[in-house]
Amino acid sequence: MNEIKDYFFSPKYECMDRAEREKLQGERLVELVKRVYENVPVYRAKMDAAGLKPEDVHGLEDLKKLPFTTKQDLRNNYPFGMLCDKKEDIVRLHASSGTTGKLTVVGYSQHDLDIWQECICRALAMAGVTQKDTVHVSYGYGLFTGGLGLHDGATKMGCTVVPASSGNTKRQLTLLKDFGADVIACTPSYAIYLATELENNGMKKEDLNLRVGIFGAEPWSDQMREEIERDLGITAFDIYGLSEISGPGVAMECKYKHGSHVQEDFFYPEIIDPVTLEPLPYGETGELVFTTLTKTGQPLIRYRTRDITSLNIDKCPCGRTTVRMNKVLGRDDDMLIIRGVNVFPSQIETAIMNVSGVAPHYMIYVDRVDNLDVMEIQIEVNEQTTADTVGKMEELRKKIASEIQSYLGVSAKIKLVEPNTIPRSEGKAVRVVDKRKI
Repeated sequence: MNEIKDYFFSPKYECMDRAEREKLQGERLVELVKRVYENVPVYRAKMDAAGLKPEDVHGLEDLKKLPFTTKQDLRNNYPFGMLCDKKEDIVRLHASSGTTGKLTVVGYSQHDLDIWQECICRALAMAGVTQKDTVHVSYGYGLFTGGLGLHDGATKMGCTVVPASSGNTKRQLTLLKDFGADVIACTPSYAIYLATELENNGMKKEDLNLRVGIFGAEPWSDQMREEIERDLGITAFDIYGLSEISGPGVAMECKYKHGSHVQEDFFYPEIIDPVTLEPLPYGETGELVFTTLTKTGQPLIRYRTRDITSLNIDKCPCGRTTVRMNKVLGRDDDMLIIRGVNVFPSQIETAIMNVSGVAPHYMIYVDRVDNLDVMEIQIEVNEQTTADTVGKMEELRKKIASEIQSYLGVSAKIKLVEPNTIPRSEGKAVRVVDKRKI
């Protein structure tokens, strides 16, 4: 623990003994259940239907008795039916649109924003960011939590913040160079795009002062991390969050990158079987569920994130004792079922990046022909590969197809395309087009 030296590192909570932490979490859960039962009709109805009263919850051991909360609950009670505080105590609203239905609206009290900022400060400290650094925020600002979340947290830390938001990449590169940012925060797919545009604008990574990248909002592979680190000359860290819980900063990697440390004094994580809904032990892969232990504006009990991952409580070399979540494989509602095989886009990315000669830009097209699922993956080759002979290109295509078959257990048609063919994203990357009528 001696190596952790930062004002925004909180050893009282981040290095707490697990038994002591679980006692604190249990006490906060008891208070939370009483509060939502008294103030949120939705939860009161759910608990009454389950035959539960607040006095039946004595600690973490009773968490599994409580009902789950889903995104549909938020949509059904749009816009403010899930608030626990009075409307006048809500100081900010965030929302995510999703692919169907109404906006998922989340209200934040000032207390909630203060906690969020503390989580971001802890996260930045894990990445070695200090008050002396300049942080360039390329997450989108607005209802999306990424931009304002990183902005407010870095400001609280005392960093110089550049609120660049997303888009206008040429201008962003100019700002990165002229302002000398040490840290960039954006989606990993945008980081790849920035690296490509760096060269297209006659610049080199050495022209920038970047040292650290804070990337999140979409699943990404370790191979993609290596690509970003090489092309931008930085150390890349994974940050996790979602607007319903508290935006980015719910969990964050330390320098050892053995999973992301969850801020457990604020958010209690579970892994459940997405089919049976039964809790799974540490190390098992399933759906991530969170209970917000300290939020007042719009606390959530056992919120199903739909993210597929696992948790572990092995001791981290950094000294923190908080549970760590492994990289998100994908969302169970984004999972593709191809001829009976469960496939996540992040797994396809990992397989692709295992083969040299291609760029980290791809699209997945799924269709059904003669009642059979077919998958085509279009992948950009890099500039060097375009000069290869037809025979070498065919050899590369077969190599990728073999890697996909070996890694996923399902075949795919591989189509190699010219550089800059796949549309670039300045926000969350769209990787899948499913044309099946399911």
